[in-house]
Amino acid sequence: MSLDTSKIADTNSGTAATAKKPGKAGAVAGWADDRLGLATLMRKNLRKVFPDHWSFMLGEIALWSFVILLLTGTFLTLWFTPSMSESVYEGSYSQLRGVPMSDAYASTLHISFDVRGGLLMRQMHHWSANLFIAAMFVHMMRTFLTGAFRKPRELNWVIGATLLLLGILEGFAGYSLPDDLLSGTGLRIADGLIKATPVVGSYMSFFLFGGEFPGDVLIPRLYILHVLLIPGLLLALIGAHMLLLVFHKHTQWPGPGRTEQNVVGYPMLPVYAAKAGGFFFMVFGVTALMGALLSINPVWKYGPYDPSQVTAGSQPDWYMGIAEGLLRIMPNWETHIWGHTISWNVMIPGQIAPFLLFGMVIGWPFLEQWVTGDRREHHLLQRPRNAPTRTAFMAAMVTEYGLLWAAGGNDILATHFHWSLNSITYFMRTAIFVVPPIVFYVTRRWCIGLQRADNNRVLHGYETGIIMRSPDGGYSERHLPIGEASAYTLTARQRDEIHEVDSDVDENGVVAPGTRAERIRAKLSKGMFADNVQKPTAEELEEARHHAEHTHELESGLDHPASGHEFDDHALRDADDVPLRQH
Repeated sequence: MSLDTSKIADTNSGTAATAKKPGKAGAVAGWADDRLGLATLMRKNLRKVFPDHWSFMLGEIALWSFVILLLTGTFLTLWFTPSMSESVYEGSYSQLRGVPMSDAYASTLHISFDVRGGLLMRQMHHWSANLFIAAMFVHMMRTFLTGAFRKPRELNWVIGATLLLLGILEGFAGYSLPDDLLSGTGLRIADGLIKATPVVGSYMSFFLFGGEFPGDVLIPRLYILHVLLIPGLLLALIGAHMLLLVFHKHTQWPGPGRTEQNVVGYPMLPVYAAKAGGFFFMVFGVTALMGALLSINPVWKYGPYDPSQVTAGSQPDWYMGIAEGLLRIMPNWETHIWGHTISWNVMIPGQIAPFLLFGMVIGWPFLEQWVTGDRREHHLLQRPRNAPTRTAFMAAMVTEYGLLWAAGGNDILATHFHWSLNSITYFMRTAIFVVPPIVFYVTRRWCIGLQRADNNRVLHGYETGIIMRSPDGGYSERHLPIGEASAYTLTARQRDEIHEVDSDVDENGVVAPGTRAERIRAKLSKGMFADNVQKPTAEELEEARHHAEHTHELESGLDHPASGHEFDDHALRDADDVPLRQH
């Protein structure tokens, strides 16, 4: 095909080519760009590079679950009636026909049985809420274990923790809206937690419920919180979270070509946008399947809320299990002071302990930064084994959560496995203090052992499984060197520096200010990093290389493979090309 050169100038004196008049869409885009400058901003960000790793999708699951929550929630608001006014049910569910109930519960039954697709939307909404909180939990665990919270991302860590807390509150408000017997039981527990606040607890309860529990204004108030206030805060914080992600650039796993100054991956357009879009439909499809095939929160089985009744075997959604477990195993401790009763058996498990555990997780990045004194920016992730104390702390926290979650279902465990309810309670009271420290110790030693194994692989190669016998009768296993890329990845970490206090006094013999804090910092630094196995030094690597070269020289003089090497293809190929064992 010939090129049309009629509009191209052939000389400097000829008529230059003129641009074609833009279409209507181009004219509108040009007009908007002249006033907003969007083209430059979008050009920069649409070509932004994102690394590619499956663990980075955990945050995307939370994001797309939130989008599904907005879509399904919008559908449900069209038919839900947030009112506690009482009426007699005359809907299609015959077993409750003629029963007095609130308009909120009646509209929930109407959505479930009379609105086309209503039950599917309800169950998708509930499943996506569980998935949203679960994905945030796992995403924060990944961030914690890999050190992605370090400078400059401390603020994003706090935002993520706040998102998790708001998500839990949003979920609690959401499953309380149907005003069924199960959710009413949960609200009764919440009322008890509020009233346990010394001095002002009863006033706070009256303010929230508009009078004595359950009142007649709580459902409308929860509805405003659930569909307006908390979603608005979530949207704002998710936006801030994403903006900081773009501003700080994405973290990446260490490897050849990856440094603290670059990002190796794919651009936003077209690669990453296509992947993210496809992943949204995958999350949506899985959620739709769960909503269609797996029943959740069948409110018609519980009946309308009646303050005089409690559902047998009542269980909250899984993310409230820690508070439920603490309440069930807490001893009956109370203190009476000046005519006031302080209910420690409710305050500690319901108000103090959950926020204390949550605060420990939020405060860890700042504690670690203070102990290490590390003020550098970090864009390369750490392998969990290379931060043994942090990894062990997370394992202990997960163990604590699991024990409390099981304690929240002590009645279910007792009835299903025919165990004593009291025995389960006493066991859990002891286990929450004994088991997590054991898990902490075992996990930490395990990580240190993996560090030592990595160093051996770097210095001596990987095990081939070939056993060789020396002339004097000794046996040893044949090792082959690992690839350069693997060696680079295993050694792409910084050394841990242990902080030490030089002296408790200054040059004049006076106790220096902050000495006690420095001593605490030194003890914590020693406890966190003293047992860690540091990566090999340059001298150790050079010695290992000379040893490997010496072995290769001895074998190269043979006219046949050395005994025990007949089948390792050593004479034909390099060990990196045909490894005898994965490494």
